[in-house]
Order: sequence, then C-alpha cells, then structure tokens
Amino acid sequence: MSTVLTILSLVGFVALTAGTALFVAAEFSLTALERSTVEAHARTGDVRSRMVRQAHRTLSFQLSGAQLGITITTLITGYIAEPVLARLLAPVFTAVGMNPSAAGGVSLALALVLATSLSMIYGELVPKNIAIAKPMATARMTAGPMIAFSVVFKWMIHFLNGTANWVVRRLGVEPAEELRSARSPQELGSLVRTSAQRGALDQRTALVMDRSLQFGERSAEELMTPRVKVESLDKSDTIADLIAAASRTGYSRFPVIDGDLDNTLGVVHVKQAFTHPANVRRTIPLQLLARPVPIVPASLDGDEVLERVRADGMQVALVVDEYGGTAGLVTMEDLIEEILGDVRDEHDEEEREVRRVSDGWDCSGLLRIDEVSRATGYDAPEGEYETLGGLVLTGLGRIPVVGDEVVLPNSTTGHRSAYETDHGGWIARVERMDGRRIDRVRLIPVTPEALIAHTSQEHSHG
Repeated sequence: MSTVLTILSLVGFVALTAGTALFVAAEFSLTALERSTVEAHARTGDVRSRMVRQAHRTLSFQLSGAQLGITITTLITGYIAEPVLARLLAPVFTAVGMNPSAAGGVSLALALVLATSLSMIYGELVPKNIAIAKPMATARMTAGPMIAFSVVFKWMIHFLNGTANWVVRRLGVEPAEELRSARSPQELGSLVRTSAQRGALDQRTALVMDRSLQFGERSAEELMTPRVKVESLDKSDTIADLIAAASRTGYSRFPVIDGDLDNTLGVVHVKQAFTHPANVRRTIPLQLLARPVPIVPASLDGDEVLERVRADGMQVALVVDEYGGTAGLVTMEDLIEEILGDVRDEHDEEEREVRRVSDGWDCSGLLRIDEVSRATGYDAPEGEYETLGGLVLTGLGRIPVVGDEVVLPNSTTGHRSAYETDHGGWIARVERMDGRRIDRVRLIPVTPEALIAHTSQEHSHG
C-alpha cells in the first residue's frame, strides 16, 4: 500500500508540475502578444485563435487566474513531493551509516531543494522561455485550459483581482484590463532601427520610416531653406526678370520683396509668366503678380508646417524668427527631402550637401547637426549651433578663412578629451567661404597619433 501511495504521489508531483507549467506558459504568452497579432489570427476563423483573443481582451482577469493556478499547484506540489522524496532518500542515508534522526533531517532538506528545483525548472523557467520564444503557438495551446480554469474559479479570481485593483487605485494608478498596444514615435523608431540592424527590414525602407517618424519633431527652422540661400526678386522687377531668374537658378518660385526679405510682399511662380504675352513681359512689375503665402513661426512643428504648405496653392511658406524677421523659406520639396533624402532634377546644382571623398566627407556648412551624424557618423554635442558651419565657428571663435582646421568636440563630454586622443577623433577643415558664411567643410576622421600631433600644433601656434 505504501508503494502504491508513493507512486501515486510521484505521478501527482509530475502532473502538478505540468499544471504549473501550463499556467506560467499562459501568463507569459498572453503578455508577450501584440493586440494586432492576436486580431490578425482571430480573423482567420480558427477557434483557438478566437479563444486567445477572448483571453487577451480580459488580460488582467486571465493573469490573475494564472497566478492563482500557479499558487495552488505549487503549494500542493510542495505538500505532496517533499515528504515522498524525503521518505525515498532517508533509507539511502541510513544505509551509508548516518544516524536515523540525522538522516531524516538531511532527507527532508534535500527533498525540499529537489522538489523546489524541479518545480522551478520544469514548471516555470522552461515554459516561460518557450512562451517568450513562440507566444502565439503557446497561447493557442493554453487558452482553452486557462479559460476553463478561470470559469471554475471565477468568484475567487474576481475577489482577488478586485482587492488588488482597490489597492492599486489607492496608490494613484488606474488598473488596465489590456496591455497598451500603442507606441510612441521614439519607440517605433527604435523598433525600425533594430529591425534594420537584424536584417528584418531593408536599410532604405528603414531609413525612410525612421525619417518619417522623426519628421513631426522637426521645427520649421530645421526644415526651411535658410535666408542666405533664398533667391528673391524685387517688387520693381518684371516678368522678364522672373523668367531670367528661373533660367539662371533652376528655381520656379521666388519671394517678391520690398527692399529685403523682411518686407516680403508675396511669392511668384514662373508659370505665371506664361499667362502674359511676350511683348508685355518687360513692362509688368512682379508686385502685381505676387501672391500672399502662409507665414509660420520658426518653432512650428513639422506636421503643422506640412499642413500649412499643402493648404497653400503656391506650396511654400515664409518662416519668421522670434523677432519677426524672415528666417527662411520652406517648400514642399524641403519637406519631401526631409523624409526621402536628397531629391534632384535636371535643374538642381550638381554639388551635393554631403560627398564621400578620399580622406573623409565634403559637407555643406548649412548641413544640420543631426544630418551630419546620419551622413558621416560624427556625433556632435549639444550647443548653441544648428549647423555644421555653426559648430566650426564655435570651435574657432572667429570668422574663418579657407584652410582653417579645428578639432571637433566629443559628443559625450562636449570638449576634446583623453578618450579622443586615445581612440582618435574628427578634424574639420574649411574648404570654401561664401562671404562670412562657411560654405563647405571637410570632415576628416583621424587616428590617435594624428589627433595628438594636430592638438600639439594648435598649442604651439597658440
């Protein structure tokens, strides 16, 4: 009779461990599943998938049921397994000459360790790892037994869940029945980059998606064509001058100004010229053709800028700074390029904002700092500058001349550090000036030896 009870106890131990495994697998698989995945499988009409959807929609209740099941099976497992294992181990210790009372104590302790270890490994850790690796398959397998258990113990689960929710509300947190499935742009961007790194997403597709997600965080100031690059026409210029400017620059839209950009009357498009006969184009001033366009603050976010530009027939908006002066011009092309990258046609200049050269990158001085990082890999620290030219000016502390070089600061510390001299760094060389504006800069990654030599040369000249 004793042998039969021992066998039944061992069988019960295995069955209860399997029960614990089922509840653990159900718990982790339900929490690992995205709502979109659950809904997609449920639409196929599969019964098990619909049961998973039912469980996922009452997630808090199902998790409470899983916790109750884990607690019940674990307690019964310990109650059954420990004395049975101790009874099996005691004769072994007695046979090797151990005192019977000591053998009983050691057997009980060892039985506790064995029962707990086996229950933890096979009842918790193994099913947990399987559920995380294959959440949908695991949820489909466990949904039926979990729902049945929840129905039987519904009253107890409601009591325990209600008590826990009451405590949580007292702590100032509102309990949620379902997991949050929405993601912030930052989280989505991280997912896109991770997917691209692991090869699950094409690099170009990932880049467009990442830029799209960051677009709304950009300001009009970051998206615009800056004032120094805006081609304008005076109000007294004629339609013939408009055609000549379009032919010379390749642009189709021009602000019409009264003296300077701060007094912009409107914008003209080259297609307006062809609505007038050729013989009168030299007599009609552009102030008669200029159309008003939206004026947006430099701080306006990208999404709102896009709406304003799209709503205007000229597909352009003036950007003003905090003092009311014209900071630049933002066009639909500027907005498209922010997402798709450089968009060129037969009228655009050949010179690109970033070109790979033998010893580094040849960059426009107007390139934004985040674009510099994306194109070259150099990460600049935060500072009172928006462009690469501004960063170089900050480093030099004066208006540069062609050929000036400066060691760029470390992105972490904000200055040239021991880390940079140990691991190399970056040097910026002014390649071309446009008046007092830095037009082209060459970014050069250098070795530790070259960086040390350049730093020593700077100090000797200083």
